[in-house]
Amino acid sequence: MTAPEALQWSVDNCTIQRSLEIMGDRWSLIVLREVFQGIRRFDDMTVRTSIPRQVLTARLRRLVDDGILRKEPYRVPGQRERHEYRLTEKGLNLYPVLIALQEWGNRYLADPAGPPIEFAHRDCGEPVHLVVRCAAGHDLTGSREVVGRIGPGAVRRATPAAVGD
Repeated sequence: MTAPEALQWSVDNCTIQRSLEIMGDRWSLIVLREVFQGIRRFDDMTVRTSIPRQVLTARLRRLVDDGILRKEPYRVPGQRERHEYRLTEKGLNLYPVLIALQEWGNRYLADPAGPPIEFAHRDCGEPVHLVVRCAAGHDLTGSREVVGRIGPGAVRRATPAAVGD
């Protein structure tokens, strides 16, 4: 049996793996869902998500440290200064990830009545759907139309992989 060519290449610098190191736990994605829905204050997030306070604090700190969210100060009269969490450009660029997760969930996991949250085009109000398109402009309608391949940043493994590794 011939080993797949991909085994000859390292995945140490894989951008999917690096992305998951930041976004790979469910709480980070739930926090982003809330911020995209306009829930920006810590106490509001705890009410809507039931994320334990310590976990939410850690996730918000991580998302701020990674440049996905930024802290914006606010003060309710008579109270101490607090912070809202706003999306940075890097955070806004995660919208397609949430839409992809939602579309998959809507297809396989939604209640019979439908999903509880929708994403809509701000100008016309119609639902937003993710479109997969190649660089030549072809819309892809099925996952079998996509193939993985070695990219320009690929690094050959120091030791070739043996079959069965």
